[in-house]
Amino acid sequence: MTTVWYAERSAGIVAYLLLSASVVLGVSMSARWRLSWPRFALEEIHRFVSILTGVFIAIHGLGILLDTVVPFSLVQTLVPFTASCRPFAVSLGIVSAELLAAIAVTNALRSKIPYRLWRRAHYLTILVWLGTTAHVLLTGTDRQEAWFLALVAVAVSSVTLAFTARFRGEPSVAALTAVMAATLVVVLGLAFVPQGVA
Repeated sequence: MTTVWYAERSAGIVAYLLLSASVVLGVSMSARWRLSWPRFALEEIHRFVSILTGVFIAIHGLGILLDTVVPFSLVQTLVPFTASCRPFAVSLGIVSAELLAAIAVTNALRSKIPYRLWRRAHYLTILVWLGTTAHVLLTGTDRQEAWFLALVAVAVSSVTLAFTARFRGEPSVAALTAVMAATLVVVLGLAFVPQGVA
């Protein structure tokens, strides 16, 4: 195991947690909930977390290129289904990262493109998050570790509860219990898919 391998793995985990936080912030702003912080402050935090997510994804990708434990070429890190190691699971990460980069471009051009187009592109963030969640649960050496599963479960529960509250109002105890149970089933189910399958 090398320092690069640890940096790559850590950056990927941090990027996923930041992405999840960004999604929760975005959902909370779109719901127009009464929040204690001013909207402009939340927008700045959301923007900062999103940029930080991109930075850690870049570190993760660079680490993959420099890693000698499981070597990847530049093509294998950019083109889906070209990796020899777990091509489907790795491709989920590649597609998610590239889709997130495309969303970032629409954010940079927000003042120059129609609002409806920007908003529809922004909705793709949920696909990025879903793809990334599957990616982190199907790849890596930590995917069956209790601490890792706990982090992913918290992230998945937070995003799911944010969407539940966004579309159904304040969730009941029964809804919260159902979300937690469903989260546990999904996280454990994906984490224990045999490596050869994904």
